[in-house]
Amino acid sequence: MRILVLNGPNLNLLGTREPDTYGSKTLTDLETLIVGRFPEIEFRFEQSNHEGVMLDCLHAARAYDGVVLNAAAYTHTSIALRDAIAAIEVPTIEVHLSNVHAREEFRHRSLIAPVCRGVISGLGMTGYVLAVEALLDSKAT
Repeated sequence: MRILVLNGPNLNLLGTREPDTYGSKTLTDLETLIVGRFPEIEFRFEQSNHEGVMLDCLHAARAYDGVVLNAAAYTHTSIALRDAIAAIEVPTIEVHLSNVHAREEFRHRSLIAPVCRGVISGLGMTGYVLAVEALLDSKAT
């Protein structure tokens, strides 16, 4: 099984950016956690602060069995990412480290959720692990 883990803007700053909200672990720590939990899966990890690069990654994801996507701020603004997820027809799980519904009002609406298989929010890095498990479960059924 092959899974793309795609992280959006500012997630390269994990570990130093608002640790009260996002924790003290880094993006590298996240990747290590995921690979350690699922050594039998081939992962591709990408992070970009640029919407177009994220679109290109999603288009390339047609070669994968699933996508774990933290679109970060683009979750609430990007019709282009929404359309790409719908177009590739690859099971996609939307993930957020923080509970977006306990934050500012503008974060409560996701433009991408309607085209994702599911949404996991507020569980920190564990949310990514749960997203991979969900993709594995859906592949087995």
